[in-house]
Amino acid sequence: MMKKRSLRLFYQSLLFLFFQHAVLATPLPRSLEIITDGHQLPDSNYSILVQEVGSTDPLLSINADKPLNPASAIKIITTLAALEELGPAYIWPTEIYTLGKVKNGTLHGDLLIKGYGDPYMVTENFWKLLQEIQRQGISQIKGDLIIDDSYFAVANTDPGEFDNKPDRAYNVLPNALLVNFKAAYFHFYPADNGKSVVVKSDPELPNLRIQNNLKLSNARCGGFQRGIAINILQGQKKDRVSFDGRYSRHCGHYVMSRTVLTQHTYTFGVFLSLWQQLGGSISGTVRKGLAPIDRKPVISWQSRPLGELIRLVNKFSNNVMTRQLLLTLAAQSKNIPATVENGRIFINDYLQGHGIDTASLNLVNGAGLSRDVRVSAHLMADTLLHADSIPFMPEFVSSLSIMGMDGTAKNRLRRRIKSGHAHIKTGTIDHVSAIAGFVDAISGKRFVIVGMLNHQDAHRGPGEELMNALVEWTYRQ
Repeated sequence: MMKKRSLRLFYQSLLFLFFQHAVLATPLPRSLEIITDGHQLPDSNYSILVQEVGSTDPLLSINADKPLNPASAIKIITTLAALEELGPAYIWPTEIYTLGKVKNGTLHGDLLIKGYGDPYMVTENFWKLLQEIQRQGISQIKGDLIIDDSYFAVANTDPGEFDNKPDRAYNVLPNALLVNFKAAYFHFYPADNGKSVVVKSDPELPNLRIQNNLKLSNARCGGFQRGIAINILQGQKKDRVSFDGRYSRHCGHYVMSRTVLTQHTYTFGVFLSLWQQLGGSISGTVRKGLAPIDRKPVISWQSRPLGELIRLVNKFSNNVMTRQLLLTLAAQSKNIPATVENGRIFINDYLQGHGIDTASLNLVNGAGLSRDVRVSAHLMADTLLHADSIPFMPEFVSSLSIMGMDGTAKNRLRRRIKSGHAHIKTGTIDHVSAIAGFVDAISGKRFVIVGMLNHQDAHRGPGEELMNALVEWTYRQ
C-alpha cells in the first residue's frame, strides 16, 4: 500500500514538474512566440500584461514587474494625471500688459506678454491674440516686446542631449510662452524659371536670414533630406539658416521642419510677421521682463481646453506639449516657478493616492523622450484600470489612437481587427517599442493591454510586429 502511494506521489510530482516546465517554456501565446523566436528576442527584454477590466487577475503576464523603457507610451500617465487633477475644462491664460500710455492707436511704451504654459499657442491662435490687442486700440508700438516666461523654471540644458539633434521639433524644450512649438517649416520647390530652387519658411520670420545655396538638378529624387544640407547659426546678429546641395526638379514640393532661433527671438519673429500683416508696427526689439504686480492685464487670453488638447498629445505623441503638462501640474503645488522635479513629485503622489505602487517609475520629463525613463507593465496597467473608473474616462480614451484609423497607430492592423476596437498609445525610440491602452475583444470583454520591448533594433520592425500580434491576440479573446 505504501509502495502504491509512493509511486502515485512520484508520478504526481513528475506531472507537476512537466506542466510547470511547459508553462515556463511557453509563456506566450503561439502567435507571439513565433515572433519572439523568429527575431530571437530574449524573454528578459520584453514585458507584457493583459487584464480584463473588472478582473483582479491578469489574463497574460510576462515580466510585468520589470521596469523597462516605454518611450512615448509613458504619456498615458502624464495626460491622465492632468485630465483628472485639472479637469477637461482647464484652460491656460496668456496675459497682455501695456507699459505706457495709449494715444491715437499708438502705445508709447512696451508691450508685455506673460505666458502660463499654454501648450497649443500655434500661429493661428497667436494671430487671434494679436487681433485682440489691436481691438483694444493699439496698432503702433513705440517700445519693445517684453516676454515674461517666469512661470516655468526650465533648466538650461542641451535640447539635443537625447539624440544629438537639437534642431528637431520633437526636442524643443518647454517654455511658459511657447509659440508654435518653436518650429519652422521650410518649403522647397523648383522655381518657374526651371533653373533655381525656391525656399520659403512658414511662419515667415523677418528676423531670420535664409541663405539659399541650393542648385537645381535633373537627377532622380532621393537621398537624405532630398539632398539638402542645413546649417543653423544662432547668436547676436547672426540668426541665419543656410541650405546647400543639389535639389532634384523631380522632388517637386518638399517640406522640412526644424527649430530655429532662440525661444524669445523666435516668438519675436512670429510676432513681427503677424503684427505687420495686421497693419501694425513696433519700433523696438525683444527682451525678457516681469509683469507688473500692481496692475491687471488689459487682455487675458484663454487657451483651448485641456480635454481637446490631450487628443493632440496622445494621438500624435507631441513631446513638448506633454512636457508643458508636467510643468503645469508642478505649478499646482503653488511652488512658482514650476519645475520638472515638482511635476514628477506631483504625479508620484497622484498615483500613490490611488493605490498604485510607483517603485518601478522613473518619469524623467513625462514625455518618454529619454533613455532613462522606466516603468513596469504592472504600473501602466494599474494606471489604465484606474482611468477606466473615473468620470473623465471617455475623454481619456478618446485621446488615444484608434488602431488602423488615426494618430500614430493609423497604419497598424488595418483589416485585422474591427475598427474602433483598440484605443492605443504607442511608444517608439531607437531600440524601444511599446503600446498601452484598451482592447474591446470580440467576446464583448474589455481588456487593458501593455507591451514593451527593449532590444537592439526593436524600433525597426520586431517591436511593432510583436505589439500588433499582442493586440490581435487580445482582440480574439
